[in-house]
Amino acid sequence: MSKIDYQTLLDNALKSVVKEALIHAQVNGLGDGTHFYITFKTRAQGVVLPDFLRIRYPDIMTIVLQYSYNNLHVSDKEFGVQLTFDGRPFFIRVPFSALVEFKDPSVDFMLSFHPKGMAAADNDMELPLDEKPGSVPDKGRVVSLDEFRKKKNQ
Repeated sequence: MSKIDYQTLLDNALKSVVKEALIHAQVNGLGDGTHFYITFKTRAQGVVLPDFLRIRYPDIMTIVLQYSYNNLHVSDKEFGVQLTFDGRPFFIRVPFSALVEFKDPSVDFMLSFHPKGMAAADNDMELPLDEKPGSVPDKGRVVSLDEFRKKKNQ
């Protein structure tokens, strides 16, 4: 019998709170001093981010939704928004699975998430941050090199 992963259940429930807050902002806008600080893993699978931002923020990044954002779109699994960086507009997309933290300082509200080890973003020039160059990731499987050596000697 497998154990219940309460942390994952809790993270999923709390991500639905973030989703509903973003939907509210999408439909009604942000008013009364409301603003969101959203921190996410920049190398999580599904994150769409300009390369210069991924280089500048190789692990995590915090965006602020307050005054100058456009085209906020929220779906069941992710949100996308157009933000201005260095005077130019860029569209970013963040899956809810990449969230690390969500804050609304106007009402002293904060949620923290515990993302599990994630695959790297779709760019073969990048390594997942939980792996160091030269290390061998543990995949739970042992492979004997003898099988490969026999082929070489034949």
